[in-house]
Amino acid sequence: MSEDALFGGRVRLAQPARGKGYRANVDALLLAAFAAEGHRARVTVDLGAGSGAVGLSLLHFDATERVVLVEIDPVASDAARRNLEANGWEGRGTVVSCDARHVPTTGADLVVCNPPYVAPGRGRLPSGPEIARARSGELSLFARAARGAIGRRARVCFVYPARELTSLWNALRETGLEPKRLRAVHANGRVAARVILVEARPGKSGGLAIEPPLVERDPGGYSAELRTLLSGTLRTPPRADGRERSHKPRAR
Repeated sequence: MSEDALFGGRVRLAQPARGKGYRANVDALLLAAFAAEGHRARVTVDLGAGSGAVGLSLLHFDATERVVLVEIDPVASDAARRNLEANGWEGRGTVVSCDARHVPTTGADLVVCNPPYVAPGRGRLPSGPEIARARSGELSLFARAARGAIGRRARVCFVYPARELTSLWNALRETGLEPKRLRAVHANGRVAARVILVEARPGKSGGLAIEPPLVERDPGGYSAELRTLLSGTLRTPPRADGRERSHKPRAR
């Protein structure tokens, strides 16, 4: 097990050592920042939580009152429990060790999901079974689990490869979840989007808001927005009236 940290050491993160299991990357933080925009959630479910990076980030941003971290891998779920305790959030989080097919109905008002990016039977997977299982999975399974975990007015937020936007779109809509907000993430300003962030809600189609793109790097290194996020302060895209929204974590 590796003892790491997020946001310049503000959030402790125990996770599998390199090559021994799935480790959190920047996509988890991008998803947390995207999901944190809007009303503070009462209960958030993190599907395929791994060691809990997305849920821990939402707690750090004070974007949710409680988190339910759902993870099938026993090593990762044990790490998630340790992380809640190490950060003083054991009273605000629960770890459920189960497959996404068996997620309990929680009536959550927010679901976040960084699902496996490779569909079963496609692509080349790592040799280690733990990493392979984390990187390959059925997208529709996670979409159905997300739909089953929420109430009527809830939000569901996914991060997924941009080239597979149609697959994500279809998986969400097949469960009755309609995409309402989208943001593309680009490695730099000269290349196609790397991943997309999508928020969906139960209801009718239409009303999609496409936010300004997030560019991770500029000629000087990390972009200002990404540096701000990695430091632990959340800066969200401009509002419709052009004013910038900001969200700073509360002191614990």
